[in-house]
Amino acid sequence: MKNKKITILGAGITGLATAHWLNKDDYDVTILESKGSPGGSMITEKVNDFLIDFGPNSGLETTPKIREIVNDVGLSNEMIYANEEGNTRYILKNNSLIALPTSPGKFLKTNLFSIKAKLRLMKEPFVGKSNDGYYQSIAEFVERRLGKEFLDYAIDPFVSGVFAGDPTKLSVQSAFPKLYRLEEKYGGLIKGMIRGAKERKQRNEESKQSAKMFSFINGMQSFPRAIAKSLGDKVIYNAAITKIQKEDKWLVNYSVNGEEKVLKSDIVFSSIPSYKLSKIFSGVDNSLLKHLEDIYYPPVLVLYLGYEKDIIGKKLDGFGFLIPSKERKKYLGAIWTSTIFKNRATEDKASFTIFVGGARNPNLSEDILDETIDEVIKEFQSIMNIKGSPILIQKKFWKKAIPQYNLGHIEHEKYFDNFETENPGIFLGGNYRGGISVGDCIKNSYLNYEKIKNYING
Repeated sequence: MKNKKITILGAGITGLATAHWLNKDDYDVTILESKGSPGGSMITEKVNDFLIDFGPNSGLETTPKIREIVNDVGLSNEMIYANEEGNTRYILKNNSLIALPTSPGKFLKTNLFSIKAKLRLMKEPFVGKSNDGYYQSIAEFVERRLGKEFLDYAIDPFVSGVFAGDPTKLSVQSAFPKLYRLEEKYGGLIKGMIRGAKERKQRNEESKQSAKMFSFINGMQSFPRAIAKSLGDKVIYNAAITKIQKEDKWLVNYSVNGEEKVLKSDIVFSSIPSYKLSKIFSGVDNSLLKHLEDIYYPPVLVLYLGYEKDIIGKKLDGFGFLIPSKERKKYLGAIWTSTIFKNRATEDKASFTIFVGGARNPNLSEDILDETIDEVIKEFQSIMNIKGSPILIQKKFWKKAIPQYNLGHIEHEKYFDNFETENPGIFLGGNYRGGISVGDCIKNSYLNYEKIKNYING
């Protein structure tokens, strides 16, 4: 049965990792990638003395499958972990950076939350379940369980940092399934965190709170590049996919350098963004279009700044900072890139990655980038007490950045499951399903592999 032809759409981390497991098990795999290099949103560039990641800056080692792939593709010696200095995360409040408390003692002492908010948090184990089921936002969920202040100064900035999203729109069940499950299974967050730790240990998994942050000496794109290299000519670059249709098998129409080609496949696995997939699958099922196109991807500007270290007044002793929407700044937060991974800049320099836009600013466009960048740099330098100008400014504008698991996303999931059942041989994946993080994508890639293998084996 391993002579079945499998075509994978997209050489981002999900597509490549799924291909890796299939290829390792001797299945016949071909990957079609529209760009000239692998990685999808993982883009790394070296500019002067700075190493820049324009997509994910790091990953969390939440599953042993990450290390397994790293070892398989010969990247073990390049995998690095974040410095302990990067463990501290700051929140901006009243124009001051306050460390997010990481222990009960620090929580009691912090100025981030009022005494009233701290007392409210202690009531959490006694708050009952919601009657809304999974039709509730993360904002509703957190305010009910933990209070408004915790929502404003912990969850709101966290949601912006991870999803670039709006907590009043993101579904708690779809976007934060583990958090939702703590209430459903254990009756509360605190009780669930204690009991859930035992389950994770049995599954050999780490929670995102305790998992080690990793990257690679030459940046995050090293990972997909190494996987792609191990797959050799199974990856076809500059392949513009135009249409998928069903005859006796699935026919994937694509062009390379203007030459039209067709790949006859028993199985097609898509890992490309939903808005791109809708244009390719339009002839397969018209109902699929609406579900794919209804998934919102807000715009995000990734702004990278490099400075001489001696003009920075703020001590660089953390991961960076996130900004609650209540603070009304032009940007979502900043990562202190060269503090987390030292080789991102030379010893006398410092680098920062700033995120602008997201669901807070859905109208961000390329037309206003220059004006926005000037305002962001001014705000950032004021907070960081920087007396001078950056020596390097680089940017990457993602018109459609991160898929939002908004309220109603569960209906998309149900439809995609049904679509796969009604169209045997088609599988839908990517970061609009099962989680947006690097760790989620790797974990899901193995689940994709198992689904495809089980389908082939009947």
